Amino acid sequence: MADIYDVAIIGGGPAGLTAGIYCSRARLKTVLLEKTMCGGQTLLTDIVENFPGFPAGIKGGELADHFTKQAEHFGLKTVIGEAGRITKTEGAFEITSEGAGVIKALSVIISTGARWNALGIPGEKELTGRGVSYCATCDGPLCKKKDVVVVGGGDSAIEDALFLAKFADSVTVIHRRDRLRAAQILQERAFADKKIKFKFNSTAVGIMGTSKVEGVKIKDVISGAEEIVKCGYVFVLIGLTPNSEIVKDMVQLCEKGYIICDDEMRTSAEGVFAAGDIRRKLLRQVVTAAGDGAVAAASARHYVEHLKGTEYK
Repeated sequence: MADIYDVAIIGGGPAGLTAGIYCSRARLKTVLLEKTMCGGQTLLTDIVENFPGFPAGIKGGELADHFTKQAEHFGLKTVIGEAGRITKTEGAFEITSEGAGVIKALSVIISTGARWNALGIPGEKELTGRGVSYCATCDGPLCKKKDVVVVGGGDSAIEDALFLAKFADSVTVIHRRDRLRAAQILQERAFADKKIKFKFNSTAVGIMGTSKVEGVKIKDVISGAEEIVKCGYVFVLIGLTPNSEIVKDMVQLCEKGYIICDDEMRTSAEGVFAAGDIRRKLLRQVVTAAGDGAVAAASARHYVEHLKGTEYK
């Protein structure tokens, strides 16, 4: 059993790192598997203003660094490699990964997160974190007295446009069709808001700016005419895709592909827990991811202690 970890955490965002902190402090033999660099979506965020303890906000990369250093301080072992497959053997879970070989563990915490659907247009990647955002809840308060653009026409896009209108001078919604797809009540609220304007039958084809966003180039899908909408922020709100491919045949997923788990982060597979943006939940924020990670770690600890016969009764 010497080469078997008590807990293997897959994914090094806020949820995974918090789980690593709690597991390591509990003196569980823990390994975290991350395919690139720890930090998750916080690495793409300019300023995080709603994480407790930082009244003036904190750079996303700096916050991620705090998480990582704290986990390392308590002895968390981090391995760089992408998890490819998880199988359950008689004695433990086996996680195969490219670059890290096979990792064996008594329990697994899945914290692989979700990825924002991108437009894939010039300027988007280069200006992400410098005016291109995928989260109105995160960056809305930074848009005071600015003109902003929202790309999308579904419920989330229109809900966020209404939210952004509380801060911004103006909100221009760009939608590729001639009418919105959002619920009727949301449409009514958006059309009634004098700050919100609409560009229908239009697609974003480029994001303008050098060091920060200065505008969005849009194209009329009918006439082919192009124009530039000047703005200081662009919110790309065309949905999220959960990174649940490695567990799709192992645990129960909802219709959108998120992991279904209970309040203790237990999935449908015994010994497998989930935390953060990968699970079905109402709010996907750094603070909720951290909370999920703490709960998942506690549940994994109880599970491992039960297996070993060392649980406190």
